[in-house]
Amino acid sequence: MDPNFAPYIAVAMIFVLMALGTPVFAALALSGAAGIIMVEDLHFLMTRLKSISYSTTAVYTLTIIPLFILMGSFAQHAEVGKKLFDVASRWVGHLPGGLAMASILTSAGFAATSGSSVATAATVGSVAIPEMKKAGYAGSLSAGAVAAGGVLGVLIPPSVLLIFYAALTETSAGKMLIAGFLPGLLTMFVFMVGIYIIARRGPARAAVSPRASWGVAVRETRKAWQVAVLFLVVMGGIYLGLVTPTEAGALGAFVAFLMLLSHRPSWPGMMGRIVESFRSTIDTTVMILFTMVGAAIFSYFLTLIQVPNQLAQAVVQSGLDPYLIVAMLLLVLVPLGMFLDAFSMMAITIPIMFPAVQSLGFDPIWFGILTVKMCEIGLITPPVGLNVYVIAGIDRETPLPEVFKGAFWFVLMEIVTIAILFAFPAIITWLPRVMSS
Repeated sequence: MDPNFAPYIAVAMIFVLMALGTPVFAALALSGAAGIIMVEDLHFLMTRLKSISYSTTAVYTLTIIPLFILMGSFAQHAEVGKKLFDVASRWVGHLPGGLAMASILTSAGFAATSGSSVATAATVGSVAIPEMKKAGYAGSLSAGAVAAGGVLGVLIPPSVLLIFYAALTETSAGKMLIAGFLPGLLTMFVFMVGIYIIARRGPARAAVSPRASWGVAVRETRKAWQVAVLFLVVMGGIYLGLVTPTEAGALGAFVAFLMLLSHRPSWPGMMGRIVESFRSTIDTTVMILFTMVGAAIFSYFLTLIQVPNQLAQAVVQSGLDPYLIVAMLLLVLVPLGMFLDAFSMMAITIPIMFPAVQSLGFDPIWFGILTVKMCEIGLITPPVGLNVYVIAGIDRETPLPEVFKGAFWFVLMEIVTIAILFAFPAIITWLPRVMSS
């Protein structure tokens, strides 16, 4: 078959298979395999399949993924999220929309112990939504704030998605993790300012908590010591060069395990919590690795017919402004994010986009953070906004459309944040550069 037609048929197969309910990793693998057969033959495909799955997953960097997930699961069972919300509400609960702001602060803090967006949203939502409802917040604001706060879990290190990008592009995992810190804080700040503006005109304006004195707020902050310890152990160790990212993940998981064992309220049913932590870690890790294998097969097909090279060459010869080209590539991720999860979306697009971005001379870390930010939007936009469905499952009193309505304001805030990061790349690249020096 003419190689020029093969990619169109393969891409069409992906969407047809997904429409039929096929898992994304299987749709990618089957479409890639069909494409390889179209341009070569079955024997060629079988020869390559012998090594693709091993070479894709037997990567030392990927051992960080289950370690970070396990660390977050242990921290969740140790009720770190509840303690964080108590601390955050002491500091900002007296402001208009203060409890919603507290949920954003809690999400940022818990994200520093977990690499998962869904885990962050579920943990914070189970604690913060009942308190906001009790205070008289509108369901759309309370649910939307927690759903949006959950996206910080894929940006603030340790982030599994940042590790996934590093593995796909062979970028330094340590630098990718460090690079997510300042953009994460910027996102948190923009969210809190946005909540303050929204709450000043709504029922949340009067739904405020009594203002705590400085002394009480400072004393309560000591409850957040677990987050500080985990963040210093993991990110401090990586930044100072004391441990590799993998060693930091193992150390963080062990420290979180000790915190769970020392948490007395968790002693009844402790073994069940530990087993559940390992089970959820295995489930998530296997899902990620299968996605990588499926993407590797499809990427090999694209490389075989030189699609990435052709795209990179076309981009360089287009004569368009390089920043405009990157902006157009990022915009492609918006409609994809409405139908695909972040891992699948990144697995499909990065092998095609990354060579083009490299050919333009852009920093891969800068592009990686912007890509993750675009994935964040997909987590809170219909019809597949995963965080929104998680929160709708927790807050059954608020209809799903209302949750999406509340999350829409945060989509606008995400656009503002992405524009700032796009215009000022140093916010992303400064810490990795200092780390190198």
